[in-house]
Amino acid sequence: MNQILIIDDEDKLRALLAKIIRLEGFDVIESADCKTALKKLEQHEIDVVLCDVKLPDGNGVELSKKIKETYPQTEIILLTAYGNIPDGVQAIKNGAFDYITKGDDNNKIVPLLYRAIEKVHLTKRVHKLEQQLGAKHSFDSILGKSKTIQSAIELAKKVATTDTTVLLTGETGTGKEVFAQAIHQASERSHKNFVAINCAAFSKDLLESEMFGHKAGAFTGAIKDKKGLFEEANAGTIFLDEIGEMTLEIQAKLLRVIEAGEFIKVGESKTTKTNVRIICATNRDLQKEIEAGHFRQDLFYRISVFQIELPPLRERPLDIEALAIHFVNLFAAKTNKKTKPLSHEYINVLKQYSWHGNIRELKNVIERSVILMENEELTIDTLPQEIKALAIQNNQQTSSSKKQLSAFDLASAEKIHIQKVLNYTNGNKTKTAELLNIAITTLYRKLNEYGLD
Repeated sequence: MNQILIIDDEDKLRALLAKIIRLEGFDVIESADCKTALKKLEQHEIDVVLCDVKLPDGNGVELSKKIKETYPQTEIILLTAYGNIPDGVQAIKNGAFDYITKGDDNNKIVPLLYRAIEKVHLTKRVHKLEQQLGAKHSFDSILGKSKTIQSAIELAKKVATTDTTVLLTGETGTGKEVFAQAIHQASERSHKNFVAINCAAFSKDLLESEMFGHKAGAFTGAIKDKKGLFEEANAGTIFLDEIGEMTLEIQAKLLRVIEAGEFIKVGESKTTKTNVRIICATNRDLQKEIEAGHFRQDLFYRISVFQIELPPLRERPLDIEALAIHFVNLFAAKTNKKTKPLSHEYINVLKQYSWHGNIRELKNVIERSVILMENEELTIDTLPQEIKALAIQNNQQTSSSKKQLSAFDLASAEKIHIQKVLNYTNGNKTKTAELLNIAITTLYRKLNEYGLD
């Protein structure tokens, strides 16, 4: 039930308002002054405050500012006996939902109260979604217990609380954007935008326009002004994926952003200021790119202040099972399917595969597997042909190994030796027993045991 706090030192008016609001099904709490009201706010989860402007120990306009600072999700409706435009303006500036006059606007209170409650519900839903989003992109969402991934996580956590530029390196599919989002989420910029761009996905001209924006008429098709991603990310974080694909000309502009915090839009002469945290990623060896003349050395020094290498999946087999289970649960939920626990055989095949596409490839394989599964069970038959071939090869090697081992155990060796002597004596059992230096009864027993009779 929504809780409403009425703050008014006029007992009769407060009681009347409380009665009207209770009839609407709300839980009402009453207070006659600022001090008591603040205690009530500490004790209860108040959704809306109805507050008189003039109170015995303070002013409702100033109280509304204090309430919004401490309880930002609580909405405040101010009531006054004498309408005052400056007070009304200041009340709204302080975060009040509305400002109405007593008596003349009594019929407006209930509809206004419902609108305030609606805003409270919306604010709470948004806050809950933000919390879920934060949890989704936090360091806790990065799965893995292996030393290599834990080491990368620890480094990322340490740099997250700073504004230092970060360079994430590693093969395609190792989770560089996941790390970038976690760094942003753990930073003081987490309440601002996280903007990502894949530098390999655009031509030189389009990439420049996407990053820095353009003025209308700057080029064919530029019919209106466009904000660039550096403007969109202002006060937040920008993630430049595949930075090694960026042309030298755009690299020079990026260097200016890092050094001076400013850039020039395409088709414009004046500079635009920006304040962003930059995280870059690449699967290229930038030192080799510098030697080949494809990447600026001064830019490399700027972006690699703090470098984190993300390990390929084949170097962290310990984590494959946890990742596989996570993706199975994800795609089972998406397809509304139930799944049985993964078999040891299924997990072992995943662990033996080399995963050149890393986590991204594993994710795609599991999605396919969930789609193809029958009887709620993921089997090797649901895996792609190249992984199934590995399973068949492993089974053949295991079978061959077992045969080889059986050929060298004592019983097998004895059986082979008796058969050779029998062949030598043309099946003469008496002669065979003599040559083996055993009793004829012992020979018959062993022939029966080994199925040679």
